[in-house]
Amino acid sequence: MTKRVLVAGASRGIGRAVSVALAARGFEVIVNYLNNHAAAQATLATIQAAGGSARLLPFDVSDRAQARAQITADMEQHGTYWGVVCNAGIAADAAFPLLTGENWDRVIHTNLDSFYNVLHPVVMPMINARRGGRIVTMSSVSGLMGNRGQTNYSAAKAGIIGATRSLAQELAKRKITVNCVAPGLIETDMTTGLPDQAEILRHIPMRRFGQPAEVASLVEYLFSEGAAYLTGQVISVNGGII
Repeated sequence: MTKRVLVAGASRGIGRAVSVALAARGFEVIVNYLNNHAAAQATLATIQAAGGSARLLPFDVSDRAQARAQITADMEQHGTYWGVVCNAGIAADAAFPLLTGENWDRVIHTNLDSFYNVLHPVVMPMINARRGGRIVTMSSVSGLMGNRGQTNYSAAKAGIIGATRSLAQELAKRKITVNCVAPGLIETDMTTGLPDQAEILRHIPMRRFGQPAEVASLVEYLFSEGAAYLTGQVISVNGGII
């Protein structure tokens, strides 16, 4: 029986790498994205070129009603998901005194509220399917240790950790694991424009940024049978920064 996996925020970077890795393991991947259709199509094309199965599902993870409507309609047409990767996220950095209310709300709604918006429509169907499953959320080292200029981002990512651990306890007896991956500085669009990269690298013991594929390989493991007894954990991929 086909195992379907929804990857939220799958058009670029870590989300694309995760989608490609899971498709290579035989999962049917539902590629979620907001509005960058060209990038999402590139993810889809990469998967299909390698012989994998995937389709696109655009919706805004910060819009509760839209997310529920799109997810529910997709499951009614194609079947319940076996797994979900909550990867969608944005950053809007500023020192706290300069942080606008709008940028606080944008980051919280996209990064933290999306935990509820994406997972709430999915969890009961997963339970009722009685097939077990996998849920992986994406936090950050910023959610573990904080980071100057990222009070909003750190708050959202720390919230994801608490929510993940709580949901893991609720779903463990249903054989649905819920784990959190906390990447460090990964080479994506989000880190491309960072100033003082030489100074940043000095604080990373491995002296380099990570690659999206290195995060995806961990998610791939968490979706494997070998990870069936691993739940409620936060695993950081960060080159030794913490």
